[in-house]
Amino acid sequence: MTSNQSTDLKVPAPFVPAPASPYQGEIARYWDEEARPVNLRLGDVDGLYHHHYGVGEVDRDALGDAGDGEYEKRLIAELHRLESAQTQVLLDHLGPVGRDDTLVDAGCGRGGSMVMAHQRFACRVEGLTLSAKQADFANRRARELGVADRVRARVCNMLDMPFESGRAAASWNNESSMYVDLHDLFAEHSRVLGTGGRYVTITGCWNPRHGQPSKWVSQINAHFECNIHSRREYLRAMADNRLVPAAVVDLTEATLPYWELRATSSLVTGIEEAFINSYRDGSFQYLLIAADRV
Repeated sequence: MTSNQSTDLKVPAPFVPAPASPYQGEIARYWDEEARPVNLRLGDVDGLYHHHYGVGEVDRDALGDAGDGEYEKRLIAELHRLESAQTQVLLDHLGPVGRDDTLVDAGCGRGGSMVMAHQRFACRVEGLTLSAKQADFANRRARELGVADRVRARVCNMLDMPFESGRAAASWNNESSMYVDLHDLFAEHSRVLGTGGRYVTITGCWNPRHGQPSKWVSQINAHFECNIHSRREYLRAMADNRLVPAAVVDLTEATLPYWELRATSSLVTGIEEAFINSYRDGSFQYLLIAADRV
């Protein structure tokens, strides 16, 4: 390239399956370009790459002495343990799953939760993401683990899933529902789930008791280019789409240790303060909602 040529090359728009809004195209580009160390170095611990946060108490004995040269490595391993524990909590709420069943991970990221679901249930797991980069990563890991015949990610719009009605025994969104309209999302989950099928979401949501999203919630929205919904919106949209809550679990206190530990690591992204403060002042909540399709 000569010195007078522009280096500001336009990145091609990512492919997003119809029906897609311009906003969804922006989200696809966001995740195609994302390469935060916090999403990669944690997965390097054991090859399970997540795109969500953690729950549970920090194992201080495992962390050991903060002054020695291996402390940061142990801290990263502990953060990863907590995020895998979060997936286990979600899987605990899926109900009975047989090896011949199909599960759907809507917004699957790099596929860590899909692999864990297959490891527990030996079933087929279908993942959906707007990001071709994430789908390629997840499928490569499935091949490396020898489970590509049972675990698959594809570039799909979760508002138009490529499954016949009633196909899925269970489905979930793990911190991915803030990128779509909830009524459209739950209508589609309701369609692909069989009667009696289980839907689970773990999500951050703003607390209606606060009145409106707090400044901390607004910072989180801006950081991730998302639109966090209120707890009330989740429950209303489920009720409108034949999804009846079987459990609503407040995980706010359980996720705080993860954030407080992450804020002391080398992997900080600048958003840790907003999460910690919004959880502490009650304007933001971390919820698990499990609902049955009726």
